[in-house]
Amino acid sequence: MMPWIMTGLGLAILLLAGDVLVRGAVNLSLRIGIPALIVSLTIVAFGTSAPELLIGISAIHEGKPGLALGNVVGSNTANVLLVLGLPAILSRMQTSRIDTKRSYYMMLLATVGFIGLAFLGPLTWVSGLILLAGLAVVLGDQVREARCHMADGKACTPEADEISDLEGADPDMPWWKIGLYVVLGLVGLPMGADLLVDNASIIARAYGVSDAVIGLTLVALGTSLPELATTVMAALRKQADVAMGNVIGSNLFNLLGIIGVTTLFGTIPVDPEFLQFDLWVMLASALVLAPFVLFRRDLGRRWGLVLTALYLGYVTVVLM
Repeated sequence: MMPWIMTGLGLAILLLAGDVLVRGAVNLSLRIGIPALIVSLTIVAFGTSAPELLIGISAIHEGKPGLALGNVVGSNTANVLLVLGLPAILSRMQTSRIDTKRSYYMMLLATVGFIGLAFLGPLTWVSGLILLAGLAVVLGDQVREARCHMADGKACTPEADEISDLEGADPDMPWWKIGLYVVLGLVGLPMGADLLVDNASIIARAYGVSDAVIGLTLVALGTSLPELATTVMAALRKQADVAMGNVIGSNLFNLLGIIGVTTLFGTIPVDPEFLQFDLWVMLASALVLAPFVLFRRDLGRRWGLVLTALYLGYVTVVLM
């Protein structure tokens, strides 16, 4: 029982530390004059992916690389099937009104490229540099597009409406509080990651399953909770662009950023089961979004039930 409690504690510390780090980093950046849009594309995106990153690095140090890979692959699958499926059951998402084709194509390209690297052999620092180069291209494209939108003469300083859209933004937050948030986040993330990785591995051994399976299910589901909470609120507020953008952006950062950085700390071998099944499920889940992105169909309750059922079926197969 204790490993389950400690795993939950580690996950809670990770989520809380990631949240306070984002709040501190966002307000620090805004206070020193970085545009709100750029903050949302970089610091917020990296900050919300910090739990996955720390889990990956910790897993490499603990000699459990399968957990690191399983976490990313499982999170990407959960992000599409569960993180979009459950909110759609609660409230119809009007995805027909938004245009996310460009980002979606990037996500598909990143997914196919990642699978290609996995088939070439273990993911090494060379693979990591290729993935990080892809992330740099994605970020560069987002910044270029942002500048195009701002080219109509608007000032590049943060405006009130932009700031209010950023998670945790508070224009009146004192400097000491900003510093406290950043420190607590930086201290809490590695602490939570160590607790979660160590105890998740104990659970895996106790139930006779691999670290990779625990990464694909328990750890992946836990680290997808922030995205799920964000998407539920976006669906209830009829903000389909936020919901879809959250999922696509998270999947891009997981593949290109998280694995890219993690491989710099150690080689990640690719289990044959990933090549035969899990990577293809991840790709299939990405392709499931095609009707809603390319053909502008709404993501209603019926589709939400289908996506959620597919995720539950996937988890059942993995655990069998």
